[in-house]
Amino acid sequence: MSRVVRLRQSENQIFLILAAVIGALTGLAVVAFILVTERFGMRLYPVGAAPWRRLLFPVAGSLIIGYLLYRYFPDARGSGVPQTKAALFARGGRITLRTVLGKFFCTSVTLASGIPLGREGPSVQVGAGIGSVLGRVLGLRPEQVKRLIPVGAAAAIAAAFNTPLAAILFSLEEIMGDLHAPVMGAVVLASATAWMVLRVSLGNHPLFKVPQYELISPAEFAIYAVLGVAGGVVSATFTQLLLRMRARFLRFPRNTAWFHPVAGGLLVGVIGWFVPQVLGVGYGYVGEALNGNMAFRLMLLLVVLKLLTVTASYASGNAGGIFGPALFIGAMLGGAVGTVAHHFFPAFTATPGAYALVGMGALFAGIVRAPMTSVVMIFEMTQDYAVIVPLMIANMISLYIASRLQQEPIYEALAVQDGIHLPSGAHQRHGQRSVAKIMQSPSQLLSGEITVQEALAQAPSNKFRTWLVTDPRGVVGVISLAWVEQRLAEGTQKKLGDLMDALSFPHVHSDQGLDVALERMGANQIEILPVVSRADVHKLEGIVTLRDVLDSYGVSQPNLT
Repeated sequence: MSRVVRLRQSENQIFLILAAVIGALTGLAVVAFILVTERFGMRLYPVGAAPWRRLLFPVAGSLIIGYLLYRYFPDARGSGVPQTKAALFARGGRITLRTVLGKFFCTSVTLASGIPLGREGPSVQVGAGIGSVLGRVLGLRPEQVKRLIPVGAAAAIAAAFNTPLAAILFSLEEIMGDLHAPVMGAVVLASATAWMVLRVSLGNHPLFKVPQYELISPAEFAIYAVLGVAGGVVSATFTQLLLRMRARFLRFPRNTAWFHPVAGGLLVGVIGWFVPQVLGVGYGYVGEALNGNMAFRLMLLLVVLKLLTVTASYASGNAGGIFGPALFIGAMLGGAVGTVAHHFFPAFTATPGAYALVGMGALFAGIVRAPMTSVVMIFEMTQDYAVIVPLMIANMISLYIASRLQQEPIYEALAVQDGIHLPSGAHQRHGQRSVAKIMQSPSQLLSGEITVQEALAQAPSNKFRTWLVTDPRGVVGVISLAWVEQRLAEGTQKKLGDLMDALSFPHVHSDQGLDVALERMGANQIEILPVVSRADVHKLEGIVTLRDVLDSYGVSQPNLT
């Protein structure tokens, strides 16, 4: 027994050492991100430069990166947070070295060319990828490699925002979905190490220089509540606009994906010709808003223009995140609300910069859905406890409004659009009655190339009244005999594949409970459900039948069909 205890203690020590190494490497990667995206970008389109530069570089950058993402780095597209969660929950903790290098290079060039996305989300995937690569190189078991994913993610946020405490919360709250995860010690160590690397490399400089916050009057809480409502509406608008635009781009043929990013780059370039402030992450302009040095009309204009350019850039397939844009839009929205409030109630309200600060947290909470991380992040940026209560009021209201208007969080929705279904506490089951226990080999398959009439012709030979529809991607839908008869009654002569919604069809995953399978069968009036991979909704792993589900509950009915 003592030998087993010593071995476990040794493994824990090695894991903590590895966490420190991951923190240091991730910190260096984020420092390189900052230097490349900020300094290189300023040389491409410096303040006061000719307008054509603001048009040329976003278009050229998005064109080049679009081809590289399509040809060499397909997994480096997008934010990085959904991909990191997919690696943790659906891909055994695997993020390849190619993806890490591609994410760093493509995001650096994208941001440096003026595309208004953020570097923090990509940093999360890079940090998690560093952990994954090191773990696999050292021959760690898949379970241990998966534990390194939140470690690298925390290190990335700590260095990107200069907020080590918020990084720990984000990794546990958003990536793991568990504030009591057993990897907390390693997450803390990696976060602290990355933060120290940032301080040593770039000095002790906060991300934003914020003036001292002061609550002028308790009546201000009402204005912060109004800001929370506005933040929730803008957050939901941002999420819905991005998802709808991205869904449209995903409908185009796959071989056209390499020039999709140009659509976002062109919009950025055209708007940037007239309003240079939309280019890049724009943290310098956020600093101006926080210090009350930006005009009301410009802040209000930037809320709208940044909303359009960011959603178009992301939806069209450019590499970059939404953390930075959320903070930018929030600062401009808060500054605009604060300017109006201070104009009408100068004796009872703080300066607009205070509202810009709270607006940053409200948008972050509404879009990213990480309210605790938002509160701690703003506190670390300001080092001022007085801002906490107004921030909590605005955050909670923003989160509530955004959740009511857009129920599905943005990262989960983005993952679903990519065919990835992440687990949730409500659906994941580890008990005795799980789908994995009773699922069978795939059967009852129909090709998406046959017509509805041809599908009906196969009905007599089928002991069930349900079929799975497949195409070269895998399973794309589930149909029943009643569905087929209804389509024929409507006079439909289309192929089955043309009638399917390939991203939204009834299915279950092997780690889910039989209660979930039974509920979905009942809701869709079908007797068979496909069991699909979490990493690819079209990858068929098996089927589960209504008869087998009822048998497992002891309520077998021999004449179901």
